[in-house]
Amino acid sequence: MGYSLTYNRCEEDFMKNEQIETSIGDLPLNDEFVSAYLQDNPEFFNRNNELMTGLRLADNQRGTVSLVERQQQQLRQKVYDLEDEITQLMSVSSHNENLFMLYSDLYLRLLDCKSANELLDCLTQTTKELLSLSAFKLYLVNAVDMTHESLSNNDCLGVMQNRLSNSDYYFGRLQQSEQQLIFSHHRAGSVVLVKLVHDDCDLGFLAISSDDAHHFDPRMDTLLLSQFKRLVAKLLKQHLAI
Repeated sequence: MGYSLTYNRCEEDFMKNEQIETSIGDLPLNDEFVSAYLQDNPEFFNRNNELMTGLRLADNQRGTVSLVERQQQQLRQKVYDLEDEITQLMSVSSHNENLFMLYSDLYLRLLDCKSANELLDCLTQTTKELLSLSAFKLYLVNAVDMTHESLSNNDCLGVMQNRLSNSDYYFGRLQQSEQQLIFSHHRAGSVVLVKLVHDDCDLGFLAISSDDAHHFDPRMDTLLLSQFKRLVAKLLKQHLAI
């Protein structure tokens, strides 16, 4: 009786082990399974240290490399990427600093202007010479008794309603008909339109063009432009009494 009971228990244990081996053997050995196992068992390579140098991985430049060498390559690449990112950030920072200084100097020059003509001369010179942009135009909703090369004499109210009804800025490309109205001829490249508002009254807009089609991009920051447009609108209102 005791022998029979012992035999039955051994048979049950054997059946359980066989079921476990069968179930493990049925598991799919794929990348996901191996990755999950290594993440759950970080001591695996401590127990199998020879794999760190013995395992060979395909490499486009060196043929094959060890796991340690591949890790070193990836770490070096991360360092290179970080250095490149830092260099770009420093370049952007330097560019922004130069822009800030240029705008600061421009504000002082604009405040020293004694007339609307001097004001427009200053804006035109800054746009073309200091910023190296191709054209500068000013459109005013109400006609004024003055002439200047930068004034757009065509009716651009439709352009203003189309491009600046929901925003104070427009960055990008214009239709040829819009370019003709603002600049009196076709201009390749990109433009920025800046709405001028003073005391909740729309005065018009500034139009600045670049020969570079990607120079004025909708993602551009408008912090400096917001200060610039308020000052220009205020000074135009004073000098032109519009």
